[in-house]
Amino acid sequence: MKLISPTNVEVDIGDTLQPNEYIGMCRREIMDKFLRDRAISYGAEPINALVTAIDVPADHVENPDAKYNIKYSEFVEGSRTGTAKEMMVDLIVGADGANSRVAKAMDAGEYNFAIAFQERIKISDEKLKFYEEMAEMYVGDDVSPDFYGWVFPKYDHVGVGTGTVVNRPAIKQYQKAIRDRAGDKIAGGKIIKVEAHPIPEHYRPRRVQGRMALVGDAAGYVTKCSGEGIYFAAKSGRMAAEAIVKLMDGGRRLPTQADIERTYIADYDKLYGPTYTVLDILQKVFYSNNGAREAFVELCNSKYVQQVTFDSYLYKKVQGNNPLDDIKLLGETIGCLIKGYSIAKPDAEFSNPVESMKRL
Repeated sequence: MKLISPTNVEVDIGDTLQPNEYIGMCRREIMDKFLRDRAISYGAEPINALVTAIDVPADHVENPDAKYNIKYSEFVEGSRTGTAKEMMVDLIVGADGANSRVAKAMDAGEYNFAIAFQERIKISDEKLKFYEEMAEMYVGDDVSPDFYGWVFPKYDHVGVGTGTVVNRPAIKQYQKAIRDRAGDKIAGGKIIKVEAHPIPEHYRPRRVQGRMALVGDAAGYVTKCSGEGIYFAAKSGRMAAEAIVKLMDGGRRLPTQADIERTYIADYDKLYGPTYTVLDILQKVFYSNNGAREAFVELCNSKYVQQVTFDSYLYKKVQGNNPLDDIKLLGETIGCLIKGYSIAKPDAEFSNPVESMKRL
């Protein structure tokens, strides 16, 4: 992986990875189909439909006999017009993304969000060789005022994108900047797909209500700094399912809100809460301005920083570190920040208070 600073200083990171360690890149259209097919093979019944509403009984928290009414439009193969249907259910796990209908139905509360914009670009085979085992992260206020831009390999093409919370209206401007920064490495490429998605910035205020629970992006499980959500979506879905199956005791009872909170929610927060906290701090410190971004890239020259970073990323927990090395790192951080501020150009100013207040 290559990290590129606002002044285009490049640092190669990944030397500390062991032979069996790697950071995988995936195409969601392939991964999602694989997951659907696997679920079906284990007995899940797929319904090709769009959920339009969820009726929640007023007493669903206290009443164990209360049922939820899911209203949806079902689409048969080849049909462009859905058929209105309803389904009564005992329990709902909302894995329906940042714009979750389940979250709205259970009044889970709002969260701030980033817009992530990505273009899939088909480049020549010769240029693609560079990205066969290489991912690039670009930092600088030209590509994002509070995140990073990227060029990631996607099997036979690359994904080029960026994201921002604080200046969402300028996302296309930032996208042009990341293409310009990548320069000749993607020159002549053909855009084959354009994607834009909201990315939650923090947990929903409520992730369980009654027998309705949220997982993945619907719950707000995306880390700051890296913007990763796929692992946490899959992991939270598994943890919620396993907890609920165990609580149901072979179908002899239905779990209560308190049951789900003390199992799935408590276990997830204990396992991953520190990771979210640390990455939130790192983003606020190192993505806030060009001086801090320059310091961040220089710090990543340190093998100790690389080891701690990749250990935390690969194993999804804040790793125990060497106290002496941590003290040295603090001194290096201060030095890098001083140097970074001395060479970096000021960030461009912008203002969009109304847009920045919008929530999902």
